[in-house]
Amino acid sequence: MPISITWFPPSWLLIRNKDKVIYIDPAWIQKNFDNFPKKIIFSHYPDPMDGLPEADLPKADIILVTHHHQDHIKTATLNRLAKRNTRIFAPSKCAELIGRPFEEVKPNDEHDVGEIKIKAVYAYNTEAGHSTRKVHHKGECVGYLLTIDGKTIYHAGDTDVIPEMKEFGKVDMAFLPIGGTFTMDIQEAVQATSIIKPIIVVPMHFLKANPDTFKKETNKAVVLKTGESFDL
Repeated sequence: MPISITWFPPSWLLIRNKDKVIYIDPAWIQKNFDNFPKKIIFSHYPDPMDGLPEADLPKADIILVTHHHQDHIKTATLNRLAKRNTRIFAPSKCAELIGRPFEEVKPNDEHDVGEIKIKAVYAYNTEAGHSTRKVHHKGECVGYLLTIDGKTIYHAGDTDVIPEMKEFGKVDMAFLPIGGTFTMDIQEAVQATSIIKPIIVVPMHFLKANPDTFKKETNKAVVLKTGESFDL
């Protein structure tokens, strides 16, 4: 069975293999879903709150959170996706938004959940980076390297291009922000792609950036629409 990866904006992934359901950065902002086909999927939910994506998604075995900003973690979303025994991994500053027991992670921490390997990696803004809002401080936020069925998926979180990217090893699929305000921009995401050398790279956290522009800059890019899946 392939690994199925579904993207929701800005940086939310649903990852499924034959055994596990995993979410990274489960959050919603209503405007991101204005054109989502709710009438097809959510017509049986008359309440507008139930028209949001988590209303019809599978419950989580694992939830990973990169940092404490509310476009990456929403309490309501997490509560609707989590089971009693869901394992939640997040930096310490996420405690208030998670509101339930979780396993604290710091950069370079490693955890095994069955055969799934989770490694937290650095994610931060740099003085040299093109990001105009330096709000992600080194050590407070993380990205994740997630190894499932022999394939490694990198979720960058919110970050600039950082030297630690040279140490990742084999990456099959990378999800990189391109927005340029709080994170790297398109030019830097192309640079990060050349450093990480993934087989496939998917832009996320667009803000006003055009993901199709990023796709033109690298032949490794796949652009996903809201709720669209890719089999790895």
